[in-house]
Amino acid sequence: MRIAVTGSTGLIGTALTRSLRAEGHDVLRLVRRPASAADEVTWHPRDGHVDTAGLVGCEAVVHLAGAGVGDHRWTEAYKRELRDSRVRGTRTLATALAALEDPPHTLLLSTAIGYYGDTGNRAVDESAGPGEGFLADLCQDWEAAARPAQEAGIRTVSARTGLVVARGGGAWGRLFPLFRAGLGGRLGSGRQYWSHIALHDHVAALRFLINHADLRGPVNLTAPHPATNREVTAAMGRVLHRPTFFAVPAPALRLALGEFAGDVLGSQRVLPRRLLDAGFRFAFPDVTAAIRAAL
Repeated sequence: MRIAVTGSTGLIGTALTRSLRAEGHDVLRLVRRPASAADEVTWHPRDGHVDTAGLVGCEAVVHLAGAGVGDHRWTEAYKRELRDSRVRGTRTLATALAALEDPPHTLLLSTAIGYYGDTGNRAVDESAGPGEGFLADLCQDWEAAARPAQEAGIRTVSARTGLVVARGGGAWGRLFPLFRAGLGGRLGSGRQYWSHIALHDHVAALRFLINHADLRGPVNLTAPHPATNREVTAAMGRVLHRPTFFAVPAPALRLALGEFAGDVLGSQRVLPRRLLDAGFRFAFPDVTAAIRAAL
C-alpha cells in the first residue's frame, strides 16, 4: 500500500513508519518544510496548505502530528498551541484529502482518551459520551475537524490513544529514568486508573485499523486491563528491581504542573471494546508485560 503519515518523526510515527516499510509498504512522510527527499510531501497545517500532488495514489493517511500534551506547563498560550496544532492540522489535512480527485480510502486520526474526561472507577468504552475539561473539549473539536474527509466518503477512524508504554519517549519515557534511579513512586493517592498500551501493540493496532475496512469512527487504543497508578508503581518497581518509596502528594503536583496536574491525578478506566470485538489480539495486555516489552 501507499500510505502517508504525519508526525512521522515522533515516538509513534517513527515506530509505525519503520514497521510499515519493513513489510514493503510505500510510506510518504508529511513534513513542515520544503520536501528534500522522494518520500516527503510538504504541508503547512496552520496555513491550510498541503502539496496534494504528492498524495496522489495514497490508499491511507495516518495523522499523528500534534504538540506534546505534557511538554510544557499549560499556560493559556500553550493551550492554544495544543488546540491549534490538532484542530487546524486535522482540518487542513481532511479538507485537502476531500478535494483530491481520487481520495484515499482511509484517514486514521490519532486522538486521545482524554475525550472521556475523568471516569473515576467507572469503566468506559467507545459507547460513552464525552467528559468535561480542557482535553475532553479539545478531543471533541479535534475529531470534528475531520468532518470534510467523512463527508467526502473517506473512511475516518478516530484512534483514541491511552498512555503509550515506551522507553524512548512519551509520558512513560520520563518515568523510566526516575524509577531506575530509585526515585519512583505513586502520584497523589495512586488510586487513579491509567489506561495504557505497549508501543508494540499501539503500532499493531494502527496497522489493524488501516486494514479493517469495516471499522470507522472512534476506536480506543488501550490495553484491555487498565491499571491504577499504585499498580503501575508496583509493577515498575518489580520489573526494574528498584524501591518505590517516594510519593508525590497531589498539592505538590498541582504546584509543579498547574492545570495539567488535574489530568495526571484524574482517573481514566478505558476499555478497547471495538478492537477486541473486531478480533485484535494484544501481545502485552497488562501493565507488567507492557513494561517488560518497553525494556
